[in-house]
Amino acid sequence: MILRRTVLSLLLASACVPAFAADAQIDFASINDATISPRFIVKYRNGSAERAQPAARQRALDSATDRARPQMGAKFTAQRGSAMLRMQALRATTGGKHVVKASQRLTRGEAEALMRSIAADPNVEYVGVDRIMRPSAMPNDPVFLSHQMWHYGTGVGGARVTAAWDGGATGAGVVVAVLDTGVTHHEDLEPNLLPGYDFITDGEMSRRGTDERAPGGWDLGDYAAAGDCGSGSPAGNSSWHGSHVSGTIAEVTNNGIGGAGVAPNAKILPVRVLGRCGGYTSDINDAIVWAAGGHVDGVPDNTNPAEVINMSLGGAHACEADTQAAINTAVSLGTTVVVAAGNDNSDVTGHAPASCANVITVGATGASGQRASYSNYGVGVDVSAPGGAGVEGVPQGYIWSTVNFSQQAPDDGATGDRYGGMTGTSMASPHVAGVVALMQSVAPSPLPPSAVEGLLKASARPFGVQPETGKPIGAGIIDAAAAANRARTYGQPLSGTPLALNVAQAVPALAFGQSVQYAVQVPDGTSRLEITTTGGRGTVVLYAAYEAEPTAINNAGASTRPGTNQIININSPGAGHYYIKVSATAASSGVMVRVRTL
Repeated sequence: MILRRTVLSLLLASACVPAFAADAQIDFASINDATISPRFIVKYRNGSAERAQPAARQRALDSATDRARPQMGAKFTAQRGSAMLRMQALRATTGGKHVVKASQRLTRGEAEALMRSIAADPNVEYVGVDRIMRPSAMPNDPVFLSHQMWHYGTGVGGARVTAAWDGGATGAGVVVAVLDTGVTHHEDLEPNLLPGYDFITDGEMSRRGTDERAPGGWDLGDYAAAGDCGSGSPAGNSSWHGSHVSGTIAEVTNNGIGGAGVAPNAKILPVRVLGRCGGYTSDINDAIVWAAGGHVDGVPDNTNPAEVINMSLGGAHACEADTQAAINTAVSLGTTVVVAAGNDNSDVTGHAPASCANVITVGATGASGQRASYSNYGVGVDVSAPGGAGVEGVPQGYIWSTVNFSQQAPDDGATGDRYGGMTGTSMASPHVAGVVALMQSVAPSPLPPSAVEGLLKASARPFGVQPETGKPIGAGIIDAAAAANRARTYGQPLSGTPLALNVAQAVPALAFGQSVQYAVQVPDGTSRLEITTTGGRGTVVLYAAYEAEPTAINNAGASTRPGTNQIININSPGAGHYYIKVSATAASSGVMVRVRTL
């Protein structure tokens, strides 16, 4: 398989600059995407005829095209009739903007001229490129060998999925939406599929020959000829990326064939947002809202809202406001959003949706529990999971899951069903999505997304090899068994003296072996907790845990230095209760405890 990476968009101007007297904003980021498929996002001012009336909107686009032609060169000024460049409004987005498309491919300079002309309309507030996102997997050549599911085991690099199964967690009753290339009719996957939807609104990109959305969510192939996806782009076979991701989450298990899914009794809601050359952010944003149970105009409401959304996709740009709004809507509906960190060995800050708020961003590790060399990193990564090391010819280097045999369009039937090895953060993310399904299936009541994130971080286990300095990839490697066990007891009342944030409080005198436990409520959006004990005499140790009693074995942080001055730092803590235990290993008095938010 070919290496698939996000494309770094070159800025022709500052990412968002005011233009013309109307003060419209022009977003030139990702303008290279407009040379692949010339679609743009336009926001018309509230109360304008263009915002409410299709005919007025079309007249405005026609005028903008006429104004742009002198700056676009002779080939456009000389055209007449059906060959003449035109702009067409396709649809409104969930955020009230409009997707518009040029009738012909454009160069970067032509796209810039057209965007500036659209922005010259005094009724336009914003114009930008409808960005194209791509699968963030880094697949290698398929290896059709017996699967080596090291990534589910209890070894140093495994996610301890088998131990979670032993404890009775299977994902039963949980819906996981996979926003990806869709799925194929695979014997080892189809029994766990729900009716999905194809959100791609470009007939060439979807290969359905129509710009209308359609029920099903089936993968028609994302193969491309040389040059299809931009000047100099190579030819590529279909990746069957969505089928591989879906199989990792919920491949049918214990049926005597193929492999196994992390949450084998969960159901997959396939939502197709990636096709030939990728997928548009406007379509992805709508799909996020729809998958979570929100309403999207022109599409029947989703009757199987997802508790979890997995997005193993991304682009090399900061999180856009519209994408963040779609994620926020999903989270407000109770859906946990899990995304891949990306495979560029760079800071996740410059990648979306990995850098968006209210998501669980997942880095990738190999069989030895080390950071995979391709995995993006940074403080924005929440946890990590097995993504494979990609060692050619070594089964343990891959993540094994369901794919199709064909190189282009899917080959239905037994001859089409295959199992392939891939590596990437795209493979790590569905491990986490599957573990979330395990957690929700055993929780006494549905876990809110903030609690899911907090429990995943608190239950993560140490890396087999610590990430390089300056390249953090989260709280640790996910531990499916520990996360499921923590989900079972979430919300059960624990004793603890209330402790106000950012206020020092005296610890009572403690004899050897005595301890005192505190409870502190941490608000959503806290970037870091600093827990300290200071002053006094004697010796104490300090433990902290999320929604659980802290012990020397089970904790989210511990400090056991000599004396009374202890410190624990917890990055990106989950919203909810943290419990702090101060224990005396020698009689102590006069000690102060404080929890600060930073």
